[in-house]
Amino acid sequence: MKLPDILEPVAGELKRVDATIRERLRSEVSLINDIGAHIVSAGGKRLRPALVLLSARALGCATDEPVLHAATIEFIHTATLLHDDVVDESALRRGMKTANAVWGNAGAVLAGDFVYSRSFQMMVDSGRMEVMRVMADTTNAIAEGEVLQLLNCGDPDVDEARYLRVIELKTARLFEGGCRLGAIAAEASASQQHAIARYGHHLGIAFQLIDDLLDYTADPAVSGKNLGTDLAEGKPTLPLIHAMKVGQPEQAERIRQAIRDGRIDRLDEVLEAVESTGAIPYTRALAERHSRDAVQALSDIPDSRYKSALLELTRFNLMRGV
Repeated sequence: MKLPDILEPVAGELKRVDATIRERLRSEVSLINDIGAHIVSAGGKRLRPALVLLSARALGCATDEPVLHAATIEFIHTATLLHDDVVDESALRRGMKTANAVWGNAGAVLAGDFVYSRSFQMMVDSGRMEVMRVMADTTNAIAEGEVLQLLNCGDPDVDEARYLRVIELKTARLFEGGCRLGAIAAEASASQQHAIARYGHHLGIAFQLIDDLLDYTADPAVSGKNLGTDLAEGKPTLPLIHAMKVGQPEQAERIRQAIRDGRIDRLDEVLEAVESTGAIPYTRALAERHSRDAVQALSDIPDSRYKSALLELTRFNLMRGV
């Protein structure tokens, strides 16, 4: 099943989210408007806003409040991407030039600051202190994850625990926060809020594991992700960590050198080591485990087409890596 089919129960609301994003990106500063238009035209899965909407509706919310929260989550995600592309010196994202490639690092960073601060204005508009508290904690965790990932870059001694900590902070916390905002809008019980947040947490970890797997398995024409992008940036992701742990000494040393130096010219050798050491099925198995945990977290949530969509998202994510 394709993602638009899974998200069909909230398709109309996602259009309203996009309209809200366009409206809230407007500024008196022309450069911000230019970068904002560039961001919107780049599109994206809108997965995080969809999680807000699906969580809210699965828990019985009947108001328009989740639309504002969904746009807020996408603004935070967008701000992190603008800053990430500067840190990673990325020139392309989703097949388009990045904002930093077009307007320079200064313009991209400052536009990211605008988008980030606008998200907090939108949180205030919700009138819920609980929303502010959840998202303040979430954005702080994301920032910690970004810094920890920066420290990990070029370090071949990063172990699985350090790697998982990064994706918990950098990716899973935003998935979790989005689901929790949906539950807050639904005025769900504490147990239901905890359950839906656990779903988002485990889905977020599984999502990043598959993303990191795609760096060594994807068809660039299909995924839009070039092979070896993470390696070129010196990122020690789980396929590399596992290959170094169980591979032959010469394989481990080859990968260590590639991580230290961002040696994309050794990609074929690294791919061979990743394949021969079982690093791909190892990473996939961990993603599958977190997907099962995500499904289990929803066991006490009432059945509905919205819950069905949340469950289907766990399967869709795993299929990205096949």
